Amino acid sequence: MQLEFVQYEKRDHVAYVTMNRPAVMNALHPPAHEELERVWDDFAGDPDCRVAILTGAGEKAFSAGNDLKWTVEHGMPRMPKSGFAALTSRFDLVKPIIAAVNGFALGGGLEIALACDLIVAAEHATLGLPEPKVGLMAAAGGVHRLPRQIPLRIAMGMLLTGRPLKAAEALQYGLVNEVVPGTQLMEAAGRWATAIAECSPLSVQASKEAALGGLGLPLRDALSMQFPAVARLFGSEDAKEGPRAFAEKRKPVWKGR
Repeated sequence: MQLEFVQYEKRDHVAYVTMNRPAVMNALHPPAHEELERVWDDFAGDPDCRVAILTGAGEKAFSAGNDLKWTVEHGMPRMPKSGFAALTSRFDLVKPIIAAVNGFALGGGLEIALACDLIVAAEHATLGLPEPKVGLMAAAGGVHRLPRQIPLRIAMGMLLTGRPLKAAEALQYGLVNEVVPGTQLMEAAGRWATAIAECSPLSVQASKEAALGGLGLPLRDALSMQFPAVARLFGSEDAKEGPRAFAEKRKPVWKGR
C-alpha cells in the first residue's frame, strides 16, 4: 500500500496507524482522508489484526483536525464515504481502536479520538472543539459524541465556547482512560492493546458491537437485539475453545472463527 500522509504497520495482532503530517500538526486534507480510508479498510479485512492504535506523528499533536489552510485555498473538502479520517461516520468496524493522544487533539482531531473505543493521553495533551471560534461546528460527530461521553454541562461548555480540556481534566470527566507522561504514551497504549489482543477476538468484536449498538436503546430493547458479531461468536470454534482451555488450565488458542 502506497502511503504518503499515513504510516501503517502491523505486529503481534496490533495495527499501528500514524497520521503523518507533523508540519501542520497532523491536520488532515482530502488526500490524507483517502489514505486513512484505505488503511481502515485493510485493518477491517485482515483477520490477523485484532486491535489498532491510532496516533499522530511527532510530540506536538495527535491531530489539529481539518486543514483550514488547505480549505481556504481549495474550498470545503468532500469527506470520504466513511466520514472524517474515515472513522467518524463508520459504524462497521467491530474491531477496537485505541487513540494515543500525543498532544493537541482539536476539532476533527478530537472527533477522531471520540470515534475510537479507548483514549490514552499524554500529560501535555489538550482536547477541544474550537470550531465556533472559526465560524464552524463540530459536524463530524463531535456535537453528538461528546455529550454522550462526558457530563452534559461540561460538553455544552466545550461545544459553545470552544474551551479545551487538559489531559488531567479530561481524565477527571471520563473522556480518557489513562494519562501518562508523553514518553510512556505508546507503551501505555500498547499495554491496552495487548490486553485486548489476548482475549478472544470474536468475543471482543461481539462485545463492542453489542455495547455500541444498544447504547441508545431502552435496556429491554437492547437485550432483545440480534447482532451479527454476537451470532458469529456463539457459533464459533473460539466459543468452545475458551471453556475447554479454562477446564484444561491452559492458555486458549484463538482462531478467530
